[in-house]
Order: sequence, then C-alpha cells, then structure tokens
Amino acid sequence: MNKIFRTKHLTPDTHGHSGLRQCLTAFDLTLLGVGAIIGTGIFVLTGIAAATQSGPAVVLSFIVSGIACTFAALSYAELSSSVGGCGSAYGYSYAAFGEIFAWIIGWDLILEYGVAVAAVANGWSGYFGKVLGLMGFAIPEMWTKAPSTGGYVNLPAVGIVFLLMVLLIIGVKESARTNAIAVVIKLATIAVFLAVAVFNIHPENWSPFMPFGWFGHGEDGRPIGVLAGASLVFFAYVGFDAVSTAAEEASNPKRDLPIGIIGSLLFCTIIYIVVSGLLTGMVSYTSLNVSYPVAYALEQVGVRWASALVATGAFMGLTTVMLVLYYGLTRILFAMGRDGLLPPYLGHVNPRTRTPVRVIAICGVIIMVIAGFIPLGELAELVNIGTLAAFVMVCIGVIVLRRTRPDMHRPFVTPWSPLFPLLGALSCGALMAFLPVHTWERFVIWLVIGMVIYFGYSVRHSRLAAA
Repeated sequence: MNKIFRTKHLTPDTHGHSGLRQCLTAFDLTLLGVGAIIGTGIFVLTGIAAATQSGPAVVLSFIVSGIACTFAALSYAELSSSVGGCGSAYGYSYAAFGEIFAWIIGWDLILEYGVAVAAVANGWSGYFGKVLGLMGFAIPEMWTKAPSTGGYVNLPAVGIVFLLMVLLIIGVKESARTNAIAVVIKLATIAVFLAVAVFNIHPENWSPFMPFGWFGHGEDGRPIGVLAGASLVFFAYVGFDAVSTAAEEASNPKRDLPIGIIGSLLFCTIIYIVVSGLLTGMVSYTSLNVSYPVAYALEQVGVRWASALVATGAFMGLTTVMLVLYYGLTRILFAMGRDGLLPPYLGHVNPRTRTPVRVIAICGVIIMVIAGFIPLGELAELVNIGTLAAFVMVCIGVIVLRRTRPDMHRPFVTPWSPLFPLLGALSCGALMAFLPVHTWERFVIWLVIGMVIYFGYSVRHSRLAAA
C-alpha cells in the first residue's frame, strides 16, 4: 500500500527520453500561453459575468482572479524549472506528494482541459455563426444549439474540434506556428476594439459600479457579487498552466517555461482589465448577457464594421484557446499512460509525426460529443473548480518540496516562500468556495469515479507498483 505514496525520482533530464520532439522556444511557449488565455474571457465571459454577477465591477473580478493566478504562476514557474519529466500539475504532484495524489490531480486535469475545450467550442460556435450571418450564410438555429437549449446538435462546435484534432496529429511545431498566426490576428482584433471603444465611453454606464456588492446570493440562490464573478471569470485564465504541459517539447525547459508561464499571464491580465473596463463603459452591463458581448457592444454604438471585424477575430482567437487546451489534455493523458496509471496504449508516440496520435484521436471524439450536446453554461463552472484544485496542489507542492528536497536545484525560485505559495493555495481555495453547490457535487462525483479507476486498475499497473 505504501507504493501509492512513493514519488517519482526527480531527474532534470527525463523529458529528453519521451520520444516527443523538443522544438519549442521561450517565445513559442509565451505565445502558447497568450493563445490559451486571451479568448473566452474577453470574447464571451466578460459580458456574462458583468450582466449576471459583478456589473461594471467585473474589472475587480478580473483583478482578484489575476492575483490568485499570479501566486499560482510563481509556484508553477518554480516547479517547471526544477522538476524533471512531464510538466503540468500532474508531474509536479507526483514529485511532491506521490502516486495517489498525482492520480487525483491528473484525473482532475483531464476534466479541466477536456471540458474546457468543449466549453470554448461552444463560445466559438456563437461567433462563427455571427460571422456567417454577416456574410449572408446563416446557419439554422437547431444546428448551433445543444438539445437542452432547443436544438439538435452544435454542429460548428463539433467541426472545429475535428479540425484541431487533425492539426495536432500533424505535429506540435506546425500547431505552434498556427497558434502564433492566430495570436497575432487576435491581438489585432483587440487593438481595433480598444481604438473604437475609447471614443465611445459613456461614464454613466459605470454607475452603480458594484450593483451586487462583494458577495451575496441572487433570488435563485446562486452566488453573485465581485467574488462570485471572480470565480466565473477565472475560466479566462485557464490556459497559462497549459504552458507547463509542454515541458517535454521545450528546447530549454528550465529557462523557457518560467518565462512562458509568467510572461503570458501578466500580459493577458493587463489586457483583461482594460477591455472589461471599456466594455462596461460602452453599454449598460445589463445588456451584456449574450454569447458575443464585444461584437454586440460595438453594434450598439453603431460601429458595425468594427463589430464584424471583432467577431471574425474573436472566433480566430477562440480557436487558439481550444488548440492549446486540447494540446495540454493529450500530453497529460500521454504521460499518465506512460506512467502506467492509464493503459500503456495511451503512451504511444507515432514514429512519423512524433505525436501521441492515439490519445489525440480518442480525446477528439469524446470532446466532439460533449461540445455538440452540452451547452456552455453547464461546462464553464466545472472547468473552474478543476483548475482551482490543481492550482492549490501546485502551490502546496512548492512548500512540501522546499522541506523534503531542500537540496534540489531551482533555476527559478518563488519569492517570499512559503508566503506566496500559501497565499496562492488560500486564494484559489477561496474562489472554489464561491462556486455553486451543484458544481461541487459534479466535481465530487468525477473524483469518486477516478478513485474507482485508480484502485481498480492504476495501483496495480503503474511503474511504481512494478518497481
């Protein structure tokens, strides 16, 4: 039984023997982070959070979430620069806590990334439909909605996941190039919005600034207020941790991963604060509960050309979010299959493309089903609780390894440790507490299923069990 608490041997160079192609630079990794972070938060959730939970104070919600993420990012940067092998909270938890905790976090991350790709595909579908409508090729509504919202299937969401599956199978460097192009388009789109928005601000829209206060409950019992909004817009930051999953394909992971993680997070946080402030200044927050709030706001102030341009850039931007999250999901499953916690079939690398083709294909089929038949609202909060749980474990992992492995080489050191990691664990844990009860219930069910699989299969087939 003690084997399940054993940890991986910490070797700095294990990433070099995975068979994956080591080709990603610090710039590639930073763009990977920006590609994952800037997307759903700006183009979808900003409006929903403002209208239903925070009002114009959604700016504060982004700041609260950004602070929590910054503490977690510093912990990620320390572990990514010092712990060998697979990146991500899965690998770090294996090193810090042992196999059973690594399984819990790995299972948690599967939920986070898999559901996140499906959720973003839903948001992408809304903007894609908007663009086609502007071009005169409107898609019938029943083919853009899940059955529970009055449709048959969200066909555009299924289609984009299929295309990303093909792209990831081709190769990681090709995927990184595609991501870089889409990031440039996305940032240009945001620049257009900022240029138009600054000339169309109506200060009266910022009053009242905090209509729902810091925290409370609505008539239906759901949490509302700035802190509840922070728990929702936290979805906007899902993705910077996906940079750490590229550890085995980074050219110099000890140097480049911290740069990619921290650099992308700080850049995107500033963008979020500015855009959310201008958006709620353009139109009343009460009107922003739509699937394309940025394009909608530009429409309302009469700048239709900019609305069409932003809608086009938005669905390109959301594509990069899905690409990076999908990438992260496949690399975590690949690592868990290689470690024996899941069938070794999943740990296979195609010798021609040097990518885990089997994992990519299996994930693609499952995500297409989820994206096609489950609406966005039911997916986002489930992603957030999984992400926050992973962040808590990473922050605690820094503290544990400082005590258990004080001699370990740390190219990047989290400042003010253990204070910053502790603040990261507490702030992320607090955001979890502001999520609805039904989200917690679904999360617990997912973890119970995971423990059944672990004790039924993984504990007997893992590499540590065979050691």
